[in-house]
Amino acid sequence: MITAPDLISAVGPALFEMVVTGKRDGEVRDVFLADPQEAATGQPGDLVLGLGLRDAEDAVELVERCAASNASGVVLRTALAHEPAVVSAAEQTTLTLVALQPSVTWAHVVWLMRGVIDRAAAPDSPAAGDAGVHQELFALADAAAAIVDAPVTIEDNQSRVLAYSSGQDFTDPTRVSTIVGRRVPAEVIAHFRARGIFRRLARSSEPFLVPDGPNGIRPRLVVPVRAGGEWLGSIWAVVDGPVSDAVTAELSNAASVLALHLLRLRAQADVARRSAIDRLRTILRQFSPDSPVDVRLPRQPWRVVALGSPEGYDVPQQLDLWESTGRRHGWNEPQLADLDGTVLAVVTDTDGPGSWTWLQKLVQEQAPGTYAAAGGPARGPADLPSSRAEAVELLGLVRRGVAPGPALRVEEAWHVLTVHRAVTSLDTTKLDGPLATLLRHDIEHDTGYVETLQAWLDYPGQPQRAARELHLHTNTLRHRMKRIGEIAELDLSDPQERLALQLQIAAVRTEH
Repeated sequence: MITAPDLISAVGPALFEMVVTGKRDGEVRDVFLADPQEAATGQPGDLVLGLGLRDAEDAVELVERCAASNASGVVLRTALAHEPAVVSAAEQTTLTLVALQPSVTWAHVVWLMRGVIDRAAAPDSPAAGDAGVHQELFALADAAAAIVDAPVTIEDNQSRVLAYSSGQDFTDPTRVSTIVGRRVPAEVIAHFRARGIFRRLARSSEPFLVPDGPNGIRPRLVVPVRAGGEWLGSIWAVVDGPVSDAVTAELSNAASVLALHLLRLRAQADVARRSAIDRLRTILRQFSPDSPVDVRLPRQPWRVVALGSPEGYDVPQQLDLWESTGRRHGWNEPQLADLDGTVLAVVTDTDGPGSWTWLQKLVQEQAPGTYAAAGGPARGPADLPSSRAEAVELLGLVRRGVAPGPALRVEEAWHVLTVHRAVTSLDTTKLDGPLATLLRHDIEHDTGYVETLQAWLDYPGQPQRAARELHLHTNTLRHRMKRIGEIAELDLSDPQERLALQLQIAAVRTEH
């Protein structure tokens, strides 16, 4: 399932702008091209494309008809979408209103949207996957190679190779290494970066020639691929030297087509990621033996880890941060999801990237304010919710400094958790026994007898250490304890009474 706001977010701001965010619970099942001469607005769940509208009055009428037919949203050209009357109509009807950049054709929008919707409807189906887009990218690489009469590679903005032309007769070692390794070699990236190539790609839409370089690097014609000002990737052609303006213009046209394919590929990848997160979130919340486990988990046994990030990041940003950090350090398929405001990971209890041992070391190397709290081992899917609950509980204690951080397992903090659970079950508004008497005395007479009793209990049989903790002389401490015994009835020889007093004191201290 994908909603209209999610669909627009997946494609990104290169083509669309969210003007009014309407209902977030309505699924988008298809796109519908509205004819201004007809009253039809498709089926409930359609994302309606408003083409051929003459003015704001037509747009308002379309918005109202779409809302009445329970459409998922409406897409209009930027000028109409920002008309005050249109915006007001969308807000009043809580209909999602999207602005489309003027340079994009409606046919391209339909092709792009339907590919993403199909992927959302069947995220694991090969027919709805990325294979078709990748095949089209290779066809585009061959078409670009025919235009320039030279070998071509298509790369994303991270220098990863997405496709390459079939002609290999005229090439250099760098191109071969790039294709074999599926990304530009690090030393070649460093060479191009030193020459300012990537800065130019990020800022300009104009094709340019890169001269030859060391280790047999031949000249290259580079064509930036952009959409709506966003740099998506580039076309690299191995050439002898400068090419004609006509060839450059044709390659620029090919780059415009390629931009739509890259947008669709990115959007489909985003939809697949959202789907994987949703499925993992489901089994972390509550496992049902009647439902199949359709999540690609690592080898058992597992642990659920609650992750904390430095302040200033919202939950989606935390999720992105942990995913990029994990991939950068070798975790190729991070099992991450957010649930109830906490980012969670499922790791193995073995070794290597994606294991608890690996994650613990990674967290210790990160910025202050980065935490990881691991629940108990999960031998099967049914154990994941309980491991998740332990991890979230422990993370709260690590953040508050009650348990040591930055990375901790429940086995290492069982005593802290036991005391925490007992303490949080106490109602401090209904305290009874000697502690209640001492609390009243401290309030009425401005004494510190509860603090004195706590130190005495914390260091049993060690009055000198307890006195140091309170910055008192040992004889003063003994005198205070004698006075405490006169105020409240205490039997500190009883282990149960000592334990009960310590729990009550901890409960009071937690509230303050």
